[in-house]
Amino acid sequence: MRRFAFLAPLALAVSLAAPAAAQPTVNVTIGGDLVEQVETLGQRDVDLQLERLRSVVSRELDRRGALDGAQINLVITDLKPNRPTFQQAVDRPGLSIIDSISIGGATIEGEVVTADGQRLPVRFSRYSPTLADVQGFTTWQDAERAYSRLAVNLASGRLVTR
Repeated sequence: MRRFAFLAPLALAVSLAAPAAAQPTVNVTIGGDLVEQVETLGQRDVDLQLERLRSVVSRELDRRGALDGAQINLVITDLKPNRPTFQQAVDRPGLSIIDSISIGGATIEGEVVTADGQRLPVRFSRYSPTLADVQGFTTWQDAERAYSRLAVNLASGRLVTR
């Protein structure tokens, strides 16, 4: 191994000389009608969804190496669970966390500020069209699907859909 010791300074010099791609910054907030629904859905659930959207988008952009140096500002304007949230179950004891289902999904708006300063609008919405299409067993199944599809769209350059 000592034969290649001279390469270490060279590798360090190359890594210092090559500019590292700046990771995109993803910020997620709430807005629109969702502001009035936080108490009904439960602050904990809404906060978890904000973090979940941020995480899903960040991971997909990182995985694809997309939008380096950009700032992505997203606003969840509507959020519908497929099953009652904990807060909804507490407030309405007749709801069953297991048996009650509804059409879920999310609407997300915002903008991408690219590394060169361009401001590009973002709009995405995805909901189950009917109760027959509600699949999965989690409270936020369709919202998760919306986050994943938005992340893929952002990484592919499709910022405005539906």
